[in-house]
Amino acid sequence: MTGPPSDPQSDVPRSTLHEDTVESELIYQGVFLKVMKDRARVPDGTVHPREWVMHPGASAIVALAEDARVLVERQFRYPMGREYIEIPAGKIDAGEAPLQTAQRELLEETGYCARSWAPLTKIHPAIGFSNEVIHLFLARGLELHSKGPKPDAGEHIEIEWVTLGWLVDALKAGRLPDVKTQIGVMHLQRMVEGDWDWPEVLVTR
Repeated sequence: MTGPPSDPQSDVPRSTLHEDTVESELIYQGVFLKVMKDRARVPDGTVHPREWVMHPGASAIVALAEDARVLVERQFRYPMGREYIEIPAGKIDAGEAPLQTAQRELLEETGYCARSWAPLTKIHPAIGFSNEVIHLFLARGLELHSKGPKPDAGEHIEIEWVTLGWLVDALKAGRLPDVKTQIGVMHLQRMVEGDWDWPEVLVTR
């Protein structure tokens, strides 16, 4: 029996709403996603189907330059059939810590590396049908690597430098529908405006 893995960093105690896995079946194994068909016992004792997608997790990066501009990407997202403006991000590979993923993805997708890294937050973008978690990091002290970007095969990305004001305006106008980008922009805006403290730096080099 598998069932959804518990979150090792969760500070939410087991509640009277908890559901227990009774049966768990893998019905599809993709390149990195798994589709599960489970049955769970709910608080009233009855058993009900639960279909969900197992995801390895991801990291996303708010990359902030010395001149306060932010590094973003334009990328076509096949499931939605359209282009999106996003902060850099990518899935966690086997054996990687979220910070290692963030550092690797920033370099691979944009060609930049950063001198300092700090955690911002983590989000669960699809709690109704997936266990995906995205770890957000703030990267500063950006430097263009001599080898440039090396995106994955089949991955086509355009990068741009934009101001926080441009991002906030785009968010208000509904032009930033990607949730990790929305969260990253809102965190950065709160920090820049002094409403929230800047996070403690985790790594410097």
